[in-house]
Amino acid sequence: MSWRWILAPLAGLYGGAIALRHLLFDEHILPKYEPRIPTICVGNLAVGGTGKTPMVEYLIRLLGRHGYKVGVLSRGYRRTTHGFLLATAAATAETIGDEPMQIHQKFPDVLVAVCEDRVKGIKHIQNLSTPPDVVLLDDAYQHRHISCGLTILLTAYDRLYVHDHLLPWGSLRDIPYRASKANIVVVTKCPPTMRPIDKRVVDSSLKLATFQHLYFSRVQYAPVQIKGIPLLLTSIARPEYLIDHVRGIEPQTEVLTYSDHHRFTPMDVNTILERAERCDCIVTTEKDMQRLLDTDLLSRYSKPVLPLPITLTIDAEASSLDNDVLTYVSESIHKQRNGTQ
Repeated sequence: MSWRWILAPLAGLYGGAIALRHLLFDEHILPKYEPRIPTICVGNLAVGGTGKTPMVEYLIRLLGRHGYKVGVLSRGYRRTTHGFLLATAAATAETIGDEPMQIHQKFPDVLVAVCEDRVKGIKHIQNLSTPPDVVLLDDAYQHRHISCGLTILLTAYDRLYVHDHLLPWGSLRDIPYRASKANIVVVTKCPPTMRPIDKRVVDSSLKLATFQHLYFSRVQYAPVQIKGIPLLLTSIARPEYLIDHVRGIEPQTEVLTYSDHHRFTPMDVNTILERAERCDCIVTTEKDMQRLLDTDLLSRYSKPVLPLPITLTIDAEASSLDNDVLTYVSESIHKQRNGTQ
């Protein structure tokens, strides 16, 4: 029997439960909180692998260039702590999660906080003595208890949500029609050879409303000096892009992969060191590097360990996306100051 006939009914049951939950919010039976300060949600409909962290970093740089004090609120997935926490000098990937820790290290002037309850988290941030001008909610598209002023939905080019299925049949954790609630849709991980006609095909497939703005982006890897044969160590949702990139630099690259957000154990470290012994360096992601710092791998490995930074590059329409974001923030702050919000 095909797995489809087993998984499709399960996906239907899951979809029914999700649809009921959304109905309760849409009919105002379940409560929603509207923050006092501008709040931008970055999320997706699928399980991982769409590039949320690079998008958050793009927004941090954009807003910072225009003089805004930025805060980032995340769940802190797979952290060992609970409740609301602000990232401090003592923070680690274990205490706040790998992605918040990555942002905290790269942007020390940005307020980074974690809380599994986004409403409690945003209220804590608002009550700080010097709250940020704008808060970015990382991976919060499914958090209906909080009402964001601007919502950015990400979908990968090779796995558009309109061509995917709900869990466990596919990778969607939310119903495709929920995409209609996004203000901005960004197609991520587009190929460098993408043509205008390819964009029109995607635009036609997504069938966005007139008020929604569509943009296309691609991942750009920072140059890294790889000497000899590297061991590529990853524990991210969809490592194939990174594997192709590093093997494009060095075809003999060894690859060792773990599940997304994997917490490296002492046994894992021994395995990594054993595999890396016959290589000339270890190449990994910035996110994985945060968790490796919580182990003794770096003190035991005498060769280079190279984190590979990535950035999000928006296609020619970047100025329009920037304008969408900046207009929302400036107008929200103006309304707040004039008491009209």
